[in-house]
Amino acid sequence: MRLGVRGVCAAAVFTLLASGFPATAGAVDSCFEPNAPTTVEQRRLDNDVAGEILRRSGFDRIAEKFQQELCGIDDHDDAKRFVRSEGKRLWETTVARAQGHLPAMGDLPADDDRPLYWARLHMTRSLARWQPGFELGPAERAELVASFERGSRGQNSVKAPAGVKRVLVSGFDPFQLDTDIRRSNPSGAVALALDGTVLDTPSGPARVETVMFPVLWEPFERGVVERTFLPHVRPGPEQVDLFATVSQGRPERFDIERWNGRWHEGIDNNRELRGNVITVPPELPTLDPPPEFVPTTQPYAEIVAADTGRFPVFDNTQVTEIPRGETEPVIRPDGPTPGSQARAGGGGSYLSNEVAYRTTLLRDAVGAEIPGGHVHTPILEFGPGNTTEITDPAFEANRRDINAQFRTILTVAVGAGTAGDPFQQSVTPRSSPLPPPSM
Repeated sequence: MRLGVRGVCAAAVFTLLASGFPATAGAVDSCFEPNAPTTVEQRRLDNDVAGEILRRSGFDRIAEKFQQELCGIDDHDDAKRFVRSEGKRLWETTVARAQGHLPAMGDLPADDDRPLYWARLHMTRSLARWQPGFELGPAERAELVASFERGSRGQNSVKAPAGVKRVLVSGFDPFQLDTDIRRSNPSGAVALALDGTVLDTPSGPARVETVMFPVLWEPFERGVVERTFLPHVRPGPEQVDLFATVSQGRPERFDIERWNGRWHEGIDNNRELRGNVITVPPELPTLDPPPEFVPTTQPYAEIVAADTGRFPVFDNTQVTEIPRGETEPVIRPDGPTPGSQARAGGGGSYLSNEVAYRTTLLRDAVGAEIPGGHVHTPILEFGPGNTTEITDPAFEANRRDINAQFRTILTVAVGAGTAGDPFQQSVTPRSSPLPPPSM
């Protein structure tokens, strides 16, 4: 069962996509300063692959229309209203396209997550370069960008209707683009495919709401995850019945990550480096002292036991820790030991582990007794020999299969309920450590 486009008329969205906007900025060049500072992510728009993805999806038209209309705004309040509504429109248009409610405007499959990513960057770059006819300080410009980001990621449009089970799922942008700029992220495709849909589960219908997060350290450190999840995790009328954070993991397998660690490291999409403990902004709920590891409460045993699709599904109990009284990290196949310091959860030490740590810590900080945790999907790979094309039949089939199997996993999870205390579970250690996940 699927719901239609929410909060925007499908016909109006189709008009937006189908209008014949020019492919270049042209007449609006005078409204922008091309030498204004931009981010590393935004500068990747100069790569031909980004332009090809936008053109072949039709999303270049959305980005160009945004530029044209931005040049006609001459008031700060109008600018705030414009970016808020256009961010929301971009998210809803992309979801509608992914779910088949709108005709495709190009030859890229509708369930591809990359057009949203590159269109968002194009539009935020326009905001960075915009020279309006009124004074716009750095703080006001930053808030316009932040408002557009929230809307275009679905972060401020989560609904929790009464009468059905309620599920919140998060996905991620593409990443590791310096290695291969063609990359897609199956967790982003999952989010687009599921937003606003209703699952038929053994415990009744379940409405799914989804959001997207950037692969960037700074927004996480400012609390974007907690601010997005808090209204829907804390007890109250907006609380969901289950949440799942999702990212791309290891080749050809799903992992239900049992443990999330208080440590992050690596290089993000803006080439910023981290290697320290995860902290929570002081104005947000947390536990004091913060735990080194936080467990999933997803029903991992039931998920692993179910026949959900093409890829095997694993209950991953591995962590990396510095044992109490020691100084060097060791890999534990069967979970953390008391008093240790985290160096990696089951999902590694990158932003996928971090989104899982932050959400499960928030769950415990507000006393929410609901299932919640992280799922790693298989890596979304191109077909053999494809080193230049932005898509191919194997790539598209892999994405469809991952989407379908995650939907089944979510259906099983909603029907099964909450896992027991992970400290009391029977665990079979692995004979050798797992390789780190892709994210």
